[in-house]
Amino acid sequence: MKLKTKNLLTLAELTPKEFVGLLNDSIKLKKELKKNGNKPILKNKTLAMIFQKPSTRTRVSFEIGMYQLGGHAVNLSSNDTQLSRGESVEDTAKTLSRYANCIMARVYDHELLEKLSQHTTIPVINGLSDSFHPCQILADFLTIKEKKKKIRGLKIAWIGDGNNVCNSMIYGAALAGSSMSIATPKEFQPDKKVVKEAQRSTDIELTLDPFQAVNNADVVVTDTYSSIHNNDPKRIKKFLPKYQVNPKLMRSAKDNAIFLHCLPAKREQEVTSSVIDGSQSVVWDEAENRLHTQKALLSALIHAERI
Repeated sequence: MKLKTKNLLTLAELTPKEFVGLLNDSIKLKKELKKNGNKPILKNKTLAMIFQKPSTRTRVSFEIGMYQLGGHAVNLSSNDTQLSRGESVEDTAKTLSRYANCIMARVYDHELLEKLSQHTTIPVINGLSDSFHPCQILADFLTIKEKKKKIRGLKIAWIGDGNNVCNSMIYGAALAGSSMSIATPKEFQPDKKVVKEAQRSTDIELTLDPFQAVNNADVVVTDTYSSIHNNDPKRIKKFLPKYQVNPKLMRSAKDNAIFLHCLPAKREQEVTSSVIDGSQSVVWDEAENRLHTQKALLSALIHAERI
């Protein structure tokens, strides 16, 4: 799969055909890995990984993914780059373009990613920003496709904070042909621009009622109410107990509904242990699928790179 876009900063840069194509490539790479191992299609290619925010799944999936495809990944924490010492984003972008074949950056400010991509000659992947998390949603829809055998025509219920992951899930639903019902406190709704854009392609409902959102849903999704570094008790009180995914709420979804969470989870806050460890939970398959979708994305962007 070759992509028309040079970068992947948001899923809005993909067409529905490209979105589905990445999922199909992920399935092929997953099957290939489990059978005989992946072919070294990224031999002698290097991924530069910039981490302003800590990570488990993002770092491990990208680093191991590059290794399994025959390439190499270089991890750069905030203290490992001159960005922390005042070097401009533009100069960092131009320098890394001379060394690496692709950049993955996990940052606080989405504008940094946009500026980085404007000054590189190589692809830039958003590994997470304050506005979007496209890589997570690729893994989510791969998991949905595996469990539901389709992605079109499903109802996805989002419960909790209309955050960066929610914004990307909205774009993903539009690309997949799924509808979304999003239940959040009024002051924590997703980006209005994202909702408006997605509503051109699919049904996106905003509600204050979690039971309305989950009613007849095929997929139930949540995320933490705050980042792992901002566990503000006053903020959390605005979500609890109303916006917690628990067995009572799950019973309002379809009997065969699945539960997703990008992890890490704050158990007994946004979700109870009985749900995340229950029979409807597919969070560990979802976490594994980060590896396979990451590889499909890397292959598509690096192969499309013009030297």
